[in-house]
Amino acid sequence: MLLRGVKVVEFASYIAAPAAACMLGDWGADVIKVERPGGDAMRAAFADVKSELKGNPTFDMDNRGKRAVVLDIGKPEGRDALAKLAADADVFITNVRAGALKRAGLDADTLRAANPRLVYAMVTGYGLEGPDAHKPGFDVTAFWARSGVASMTTPKGMDPFMIRSGFGDHITALSTVAAIMAGLFDRERTGQGRLVATSLLASGVYTMGSDLSVQLKFGRVASMRTRDQSINPIGNMFKSAEGRWFLHNPRGGGGGGDWIKFCDVAGRPDLAEDERFATGKDRRANSPALIAELDVAFAELPYEEIARRLDAADLVWSPLQTPADVAADPQVAASGALVQVEDGEGGSYPSPAAPMRFPGADVAVRPRSPTLGEHTRQVLGELGYDAQTIEAMFEAGAAA
Repeated sequence: MLLRGVKVVEFASYIAAPAAACMLGDWGADVIKVERPGGDAMRAAFADVKSELKGNPTFDMDNRGKRAVVLDIGKPEGRDALAKLAADADVFITNVRAGALKRAGLDADTLRAANPRLVYAMVTGYGLEGPDAHKPGFDVTAFWARSGVASMTTPKGMDPFMIRSGFGDHITALSTVAAIMAGLFDRERTGQGRLVATSLLASGVYTMGSDLSVQLKFGRVASMRTRDQSINPIGNMFKSAEGRWFLHNPRGGGGGGDWIKFCDVAGRPDLAEDERFATGKDRRANSPALIAELDVAFAELPYEEIARRLDAADLVWSPLQTPADVAADPQVAASGALVQVEDGEGGSYPSPAAPMRFPGADVAVRPRSPTLGEHTRQVLGELGYDAQTIEAMFEAGAAA
């Protein structure tokens, strides 16, 4: 376990910050999740879904292996207990807004004054400075809409669409883990922790950075095109006789040598000789006509035959998979993209893993996510509170 002995205190809710803390826990850190009375809102993610399905996999994914504590920081005893937790922690991670943290005396300056080695990680919607730094933000607003990701992924002439759950949050979690690890590495050299910060907005901007770099340099950028108007028609999605989609990604400008190979795969070598499609520029100009020809060709071929031909030609391609396909894909499992999590009944189930592998140190099975306040008494006892004081905190509502 790479981070054995590292203590992480998470005072956060929803997805981005808890997901970052979860990754640290997957690598061996002791993660203590501190929730306010009522708990992390994600605990109720499926509360309004009328279904016989049991469980909350969305919450469980980002909170497996943690210890859960409930403290009411609106009460002095609860606030003091959280500060005491941070006093000997290596990492404090939060997505609570800066003003509320300052008022409670849980801001970076205050906690780091008591624990100079603390790496204090703040995850915000819009950053720590600027006119909108104080605003609340979710991945659908700060990451998806404001950063330009939604605009750039919407084909020209079509209405924008909503992001899938946790998409921007999990990308932001990856950047947060990177910032925390850099802070821990710097502490090894200097002996001092530091404030590190990430935001949904900046993560979104970086995610679309290839396009934004063009906008920043040239003042404009090409829009997303519909499938029939693709700039490179063979860099596209096509459908087999059974209706299975696959995506081909040609190498080189205009398709290069992959253009002739792809025509052969489609069973239409004659297209490579068609003057309408002689050059990459010609193929772009006549994109709808070429795509229509290829659609007819691939619609006559079984998927397995298309796959065999693409592999034989050493072309870069992939099936378009549904979540059900992904769950059953042996390469997904072999890549380490899934981790087993205890189900609390003596067995385990698969859940998405962090996308980093540590051969020889990967964890086979992770503990389940904790119930609300499951470890409050245990953690307070470790802080030195005696049983009488702990029970008094419960009675006063400072702990639960």
